Amino acid sequence: MVAAGDAAGHEARGGFYRRCQMSEVTGPLAPGTPCWIDLMVPDQRAALDFYRELFGWEGEIGPSESGGYAVCTLNGSPVAGIMARLPTEGGVPAPPNVWTVYLATADADGTEKVITDAGGSVLLPAMDVMGLGRMAVAADPQGAAFGLWEARDFAGFQISGEADSVVWVELNTFDVAAAGDFYRTALALETAPMQGAEGYYSLNAGGEVVGGMGVPDDAPSGTPPHWLVYFAVDDPDATVEKLTRAGGTVLRPPFDMIAGRMAVVQDPQGAMFALLKPEPMNPT
Repeated sequence: MVAAGDAAGHEARGGFYRRCQMSEVTGPLAPGTPCWIDLMVPDQRAALDFYRELFGWEGEIGPSESGGYAVCTLNGSPVAGIMARLPTEGGVPAPPNVWTVYLATADADGTEKVITDAGGSVLLPAMDVMGLGRMAVAADPQGAAFGLWEARDFAGFQISGEADSVVWVELNTFDVAAAGDFYRTALALETAPMQGAEGYYSLNAGGEVVGGMGVPDDAPSGTPPHWLVYFAVDDPDATVEKLTRAGGTVLRPPFDMIAGRMAVVQDPQGAMFALLKPEPMNPT
């Protein structure tokens, strides 16, 4: 994420502020709009318990016909999914434990073709998810994985920008120009520099700021490009203390930056995410 900046960065804070004001997601969404997140881990029960303790989410392992997929809710509204990772066979390495960001599309199959034509790859071909929608998982040319969601009966998370829900998503990449070209072609996501946040760009869908993109700060050597999910919290410092007591790891302790106070952490199974207390835009 972009490091601390000066108070002149109204555009950068404004983008975050508008995103933080979102409270309910309804469809149809503009192509490229983040609409869902989920996590695949070896121990689904442990993950459900951890995020219940950290954010107050409710969720139970689902029925066998849905692969046990758990839809987590906050105040009764869906905010995220957690599923068990299936064993791999034939020496295939297990995928990393990561939060996957799903981007809206009106045609998952058609978007798959555009992705491959633009140099990306399809990791999981489009498939129906009961009557809820059609999903796929892909990777951009630099290797950052993301999901596609073609909504039918389920548009996506119904709460965002409130405490303990998604407030921001961010593409960390070492080649912002190439990444910008790819997502513009594949999902009509436009990019624009954020004033006061040098080297950081907004991602815009349908004329609205829906996320950010930049080179990761202080990234360890060999860190691959990736999408990062931010969760809003009222007190990042207290949430970090709760996380460490529950077995999580702090990758970057709480610090102040242009959009508020944030930290970067991992859950006990290694899935990385950010915590953010957003700072409202200064209107003057």
